[in-house]
Amino acid sequence: MTTLFTNVTALLMDEAFTTLRYGYVAVDGTNISYVGPNRPQGDFDQTIDCTGKVMMPGFVNCHTHIPMTLMRGYGGGCDLQTWLNDYIFPAEGRWDDRAMAAATGLGLAEMIASGVTCIADMYMRMGVVARQVLDAGISANLCNGAVYFGAPEDFSPDKCGDCENHIRLYEDWHNAGDGQLLVDASIHAEYTSCPPVWEWVAGFAQKHGLGMHVHISETRKEHEACVKKYGLTPIQLLERYGVWDARAIAAHCVHTIPEDWEIMKRKGVSCVHNPYSNLKLGSGVAPIPAMRKAGVNAALGTDGVSSHNSTDLFADMKLAAVLHNGVNQDPMAMTARQALEMATVNGAKALGRNTGRIQAGRVADLILVDFDAPNLIPCHDEAENLVFSAHGSNVCMNMARGRVIYQNGDFLTLDLEKIKAEVRQYALPLIFK
Repeated sequence: MTTLFTNVTALLMDEAFTTLRYGYVAVDGTNISYVGPNRPQGDFDQTIDCTGKVMMPGFVNCHTHIPMTLMRGYGGGCDLQTWLNDYIFPAEGRWDDRAMAAATGLGLAEMIASGVTCIADMYMRMGVVARQVLDAGISANLCNGAVYFGAPEDFSPDKCGDCENHIRLYEDWHNAGDGQLLVDASIHAEYTSCPPVWEWVAGFAQKHGLGMHVHISETRKEHEACVKKYGLTPIQLLERYGVWDARAIAAHCVHTIPEDWEIMKRKGVSCVHNPYSNLKLGSGVAPIPAMRKAGVNAALGTDGVSSHNSTDLFADMKLAAVLHNGVNQDPMAMTARQALEMATVNGAKALGRNTGRIQAGRVADLILVDFDAPNLIPCHDEAENLVFSAHGSNVCMNMARGRVIYQNGDFLTLDLEKIKAEVRQYALPLIFK
């Protein structure tokens, strides 16, 4: 399939932060084949006129728990541990595959409609999630977050179900869809497991060349308890066990310290900033500008809808910018360009994906934003409008891996009415009896 976009205004997200105007973007198969001011030669299977719209790379949402869409607004007003133990964990104990598929479909629809083309998802029953993501058309790094509450001396891979889950997910889904799906290794968090688990998961990642996905220093209580128990921060502790010897993403990093950032820079560990979730749960504000200055790659995530209430990455991009400017009392602490980088090219780097920029040879993950919408008029600067004025409902086209999967309100890979019926008639009654 070949596609030609004409009359293109596009933020290329290259090093020079170029804005292409009155240009052309061509797509051949899954990749971008041309970007420039002149119409490329040849015929195309479809042509899309971009007049009145702005093109940008699709969003890379680097930390999600898609099925938790069903828990939108559930158990609000609690601290993290109360919320998890009294609301989330009991609800999660009632999942089955059918409910998981419906919840995943609903979450994917919300993401696709708001411009997401690639995600990193950590949850359970990930084979069900993988099937839904593959059919929907976006790219995903998927993982089972390893949890083990047994005594460390009793640990063996045979006694930890999440070790088997790692093996099964890798064997069944890694590189599915010609690389559309990648499997990462994962430790849920330092406080939900122990050293033998960390060693096993780190070894599994190294053996198979996988990335790593871990919750890190989300709350002050969690961070300080780790220091009290081990004499090391979670970042420092997991380094001792080889967890950061692979491409890795550390979600949250709210209470990390400069010594952690040195490790992250040295090991190439990316921070995934989840500003909405961290603020809603009262966890704090990750020191992103300081981390960036220390050389840490910073990306963006929405976390689960259970603690965010939406998957609109436009909201997190705007919040990240205004939050850090306010906290640092510096209007340049987080610029529009930097916020856009976190949502696109930085996320691609964090996940090891050849996307995040509009450039020949990159994967054709592209979205169009309707700049005729009232909230985007006038436009003095496209980047300023995208970061500070736009929201997910302004997305009018989503192309993932060279395939248009959403256009003008229509889902082309999902049956939204069927998904909503499954959610209302089966999944919700099952989970919230």
